[in-house]
Amino acid sequence: MKSLWTLAATMVATGALAHGPTPIKVDESIVIAADPQAVWAVAGQFGDIAKWHPDVTAATIKGGNAAGAEREITLKGGVLKEGLDEIDPADFKLSYRMSDPNLDALPVSSYTVTFTIKPAEGGGSQVAWYGRLYRGYTGNDPPENLDDEAARTAMSTFLRDGLQGLKKKVEGK
Repeated sequence: MKSLWTLAATMVATGALAHGPTPIKVDESIVIAADPQAVWAVAGQFGDIAKWHPDVTAATIKGGNAAGAEREITLKGGVLKEGLDEIDPADFKLSYRMSDPNLDALPVSSYTVTFTIKPAEGGGSQVAWYGRLYRGYTGNDPPENLDDEAARTAMSTFLRDGLQGLKKKVEGK
């Protein structure tokens, strides 16, 4: 009977270790001293990210500014391909996803993110950029450069840098 319990415990423990990566959530925001319409005028064009994001050196777009559009953004480490899932200019919101990972550009195997602009308490705009992602290495025991922390740090840095760049562009400072 004891060996049966040992076998069952081993199977449960092994199953718990073999589940692979879990989703990672990131959430960054900033207040910009401009009304939401002014912020949207800069950030609401899916293909214009290189105009305000300091980490994006170039961006090309196919399909305009409508759901289904695709863009390629060039970062220091390489190119990422993304697809626009939803855009709602009336609510100042867009959602998109990574279409093709490039682990040299970002140590993430996939992501979906949403960008929103709301009126901030006391004036200006509250801009939020949040998402869900998976680390670069999707198997068990990832190398340090492709683990959960590397993915979380890289994506949070990318979002924060973008929000700071947007603030600078909109506020003209």
